[in-house]
Amino acid sequence: MLQPRLPGLAVSRRGWPRLCLRGVAGLAPSISYGPNEPPLLPHTIPEHFASVVSRFGDRPAVISRSPTTTRDAAPDEGIPDAAWPAARETVLTYEALDLVSNSLAHSLRSLGVKKGDRVAVGLGNCSEFAALTYAVFKLGAILVPLNPGFNANQVTAALTHLQARVLIIGTVTDLAYKPCRGRSNLPLLQAMVPDLDASSRKVHAPHVPSLETVIVLDNSASHPLVSFPSSARSLTPFSSLLEGGSLVPRRSAHSARAVTPDSPLLAADTVNIQFTSGTTSQPKATMLSHTNILNNGALIAHRMGLAPADSIVCPPPLFHCFGSVLGYMATATTGAALLFPSPAFDPLASLKMAAHHRATGLYGVATMFVAILEILSSPPKDVSPASVRALPTHLRKGIAAGSSVPESLMRRLYASLGLADLVICYGMTETAPVSCMTTPADPFDRRTGSVGRAMPHTAVKVVDPTDRTRVLPRGDRGELAAAGYLVMQGYWGDEARTRDVRVADPETGTVWLYSGDEARMDEDGYVEITGRIKDLVIRAGENIHPLEIENVLFQHPLVAEASVVAVPDERYGEAVGAFVAVHRGVAVRDGEGVGEEKGKGKVLTRNMVRDWVRDRLSAHLVPKHVFWCDEFPKTASGKIQKFKLRDRARELVAEAAAAGNQGISGHVHT
Repeated sequence: MLQPRLPGLAVSRRGWPRLCLRGVAGLAPSISYGPNEPPLLPHTIPEHFASVVSRFGDRPAVISRSPTTTRDAAPDEGIPDAAWPAARETVLTYEALDLVSNSLAHSLRSLGVKKGDRVAVGLGNCSEFAALTYAVFKLGAILVPLNPGFNANQVTAALTHLQARVLIIGTVTDLAYKPCRGRSNLPLLQAMVPDLDASSRKVHAPHVPSLETVIVLDNSASHPLVSFPSSARSLTPFSSLLEGGSLVPRRSAHSARAVTPDSPLLAADTVNIQFTSGTTSQPKATMLSHTNILNNGALIAHRMGLAPADSIVCPPPLFHCFGSVLGYMATATTGAALLFPSPAFDPLASLKMAAHHRATGLYGVATMFVAILEILSSPPKDVSPASVRALPTHLRKGIAAGSSVPESLMRRLYASLGLADLVICYGMTETAPVSCMTTPADPFDRRTGSVGRAMPHTAVKVVDPTDRTRVLPRGDRGELAAAGYLVMQGYWGDEARTRDVRVADPETGTVWLYSGDEARMDEDGYVEITGRIKDLVIRAGENIHPLEIENVLFQHPLVAEASVVAVPDERYGEAVGAFVAVHRGVAVRDGEGVGEEKGKGKVLTRNMVRDWVRDRLSAHLVPKHVFWCDEFPKTASGKIQKFKLRDRARELVAEAAAAGNQGISGHVHT
């Protein structure tokens, strides 16, 4: 019997894709095909969601908590104990999620949102974001999740690139590890919309001509240290989109009325655009369809064994594929519950959420798990010792993704949290995102030494990076590529870069997505990621593109040349290291001082370098390490040899660690 055809994958009479395996005669080629079960879902996301609501309507779909803190966890900032907000919990069943998303969809329609419009959402993990996701999907509009930590330049660049009509943002951006201490978004909005007091609700944004509506979610009650004016007439309150101004659903003619898009929805329609890198210049906006993310979520759920009775604590953000697909789509396709412990990552809130709800699963990148384990080793007074001891009795499932998980950490997670069925996922935004994954039944060494095998309806191969038509023998390192339903439609407005990574096989027509990651495949089809062909820095599971930081450093008047590399880091996996060469006549200082240096002419300190980046990009892009460099090692053609810089950075960091310093800068002579 013929196996089902993979979208974009040529299939032979025997049922397997045809592929020319040049250069591997007599050796098993590094290509593997995932199983063809369960079958792919042919629906749009709203169609499938309706079937889930009909089966699991009374079960919780999303449970979210607002941030909270205590005097024990906070320094004395002049705020009385009674002023620190208590956590508020919001529960939406699948039926309630359906009703609320209907109300939001009708309101967005009244604001002019139609099929194909880009709707940008810059919120933390909350029920409002969850409901907006389905509201946008039901209209056939395109959801554009933005990192809430983006600054005005980054948000402006993203909205302009996509010609977005609507922006939905909080009054305050929550900060990871700093509950209730957020960043006011007033300066960001003022930079985009100079006249916030204009009487018209249609905003005038000189730098984003397409932007018509800014909807603001008032989350200031959770942030007593942050102010946001209540009178900004050009901004649309999020509460005005809801019946009665509340997220609590009301079954009414309005909310129960089905949402009919202005033109029919197709499974192949673009429904989600995810940014894969910085957005200050030439951003890569990945276009994903209903088929891409609906099936990826469902197949992840199937492989990890999710069931309707599961409740999964999800600290990874919804603006990232980890939170939105591995989290939200996986649970929503099975009737399970997704629990958001806080809008931004807070290890204590994650631990409390898991304990309070007796959750069955926990997601995270390695740094999140480490932070939770640190809290667990010395829990605060308001965490019951009994609930901590009980964690291994109900926590079992989970996903670790974004970066490798050391074997020692996996063993600690099993012993302390009971995550016996923790699995590893690998992928990239361009593959919606997971192409390889382990299973709970895999041996322990496979779950720590590999990223698993190809997902269902997916093919993966390892090729020669210099000749992508040549599949390498198993065991050889090369570039990893994936094919199947999960391959993105392309980068929005960037055909050239789309052609670089989304390539059709000239003989079969199979469309392959080339990752830029170095990998090898063993005899059983397990894939090990051995490095990166591209010069990405993976910090806490998030991809950082050095070029974005380098472009900013080059703009500094005292900097002659700069190169950014990944530096190993115990906490984040990798940290940003910047090698900087200054102009002739400029003095450099290795000290921490900043203020006394700024007024003394041409002097550059490492903190001045960091401040320069911090003022222009997100905080996570600020270099932890700054190394002074007289001259860069280069090839004959003038290209900087980054591998030499990475080696030197490791040496300098090791020397600094031995001396008891962190983030110390060094001077490099080449």
